[in-house]
Amino acid sequence: MKKLLAAFFLLGLLAPVHAQPPSCDRHFFQKTAPEITRKTLQTSTVGLCFEAFAVLHSGVSKTPLWSAEYLTRDSLKAARDIPRADSFHTEPALPTGQGAELADYVRSGFDRGHMAPAADMPTAQAQHESFSLANVVPQNRKNNQILWSAIEGATRHLTNLRGELYVVTGPVFEGEKIERINSRVLVPTHVFKAVLDPGKQEAAAWLAPNDDSGEYQVISIATLERRIGFSLFPKLPDTAKQNAMELPEPRIRGRK
Repeated sequence: MKKLLAAFFLLGLLAPVHAQPPSCDRHFFQKTAPEITRKTLQTSTVGLCFEAFAVLHSGVSKTPLWSAEYLTRDSLKAARDIPRADSFHTEPALPTGQGAELADYVRSGFDRGHMAPAADMPTAQAQHESFSLANVVPQNRKNNQILWSAIEGATRHLTNLRGELYVVTGPVFEGEKIERINSRVLVPTHVFKAVLDPGKQEAAAWLAPNDDSGEYQVISIATLERRIGFSLFPKLPDTAKQNAMELPEPRIRGRK
């Protein structure tokens, strides 16, 4: 397996991990947040709770390590009535120097890619919060606007079919030489979106390289967790983690 982000291993002291506030419980399967299994990833992490999603942010990568949502038919119906209003902003709740700045993305060549999507947000306030840079990674423009947009749409489609889903989305940093934008914000090598049907206790994940190839995989939660160093759904039985549920194919415009 490829080596995980060298920067996490090179930093010596681990900053305290901030626990998620109790109000964040609703975003997690059986009220349990994703857990770090590779302790070196704990460096400079801060948990943030928003109206419609929660984030574990890294001051090393200056990105989220994951963003978690609980989606329902009703919440997505409400989201369809909210017009999109782009309002990217720095995150004031983060310690000084740990978050990305708007200037980091200027002329970077990368999109500001949402992890918890703006189109999932059921209120104007929730949508505004989704534009926090604490919920954003540097994403290949074609990946963000074509493949990843289709994967987000497939997740909403699956939510409408199943009635409810728990979703965890995040970046993957692999290899010893990770690109940075503005010498500050780490660029993911891959992005993932893990989904869980709590009624049937079935789950799987999409995993895509952060490039313009249009390629992706559907993998089991167990496979993804070994790769990223997190337990995404700690209360999910191992048998459900080992078996990938069938996921809808992302519908890319122009493709039949």
